[in-house]
Amino acid sequence: MNEAPEAPALLPPVDVIEDAAGITLYADLPGVPKDKLSVRVDGEQLVIEGDIALEVPKDLEATHVEVSLPRYRRVFTLSKELDPERMSAELSHGVLKLHIHKAEHAKPRRIEVQVG
Repeated sequence: MNEAPEAPALLPPVDVIEDAAGITLYADLPGVPKDKLSVRVDGEQLVIEGDIALEVPKDLEATHVEVSLPRYRRVFTLSKELDPERMSAELSHGVLKLHIHKAEHAKPRRIEVQVG
């Protein structure tokens, strides 16, 4: 089965920070409202998509446009160390903050040593 090719999209800049609990991803998505943002896990892939909703007043016309594509799209392959079932997302001032917890088997744990 052939899938339709993806529409051209902007690649949003992303920062990924890892700590003992998991990873936190920050994606810059200016102009994307919450209702036009999609964050989903598809198999082993994390897909972030957002449509830009910048309105130009009726009586005005843009004379110069630097953002020529109306959407963002970014795809990441998730590590087996991450638990996609334990994920939270927040959009604030054009920045998506996505936290993915580490899977229990990937977290460091302390082994109790018995004296014999």
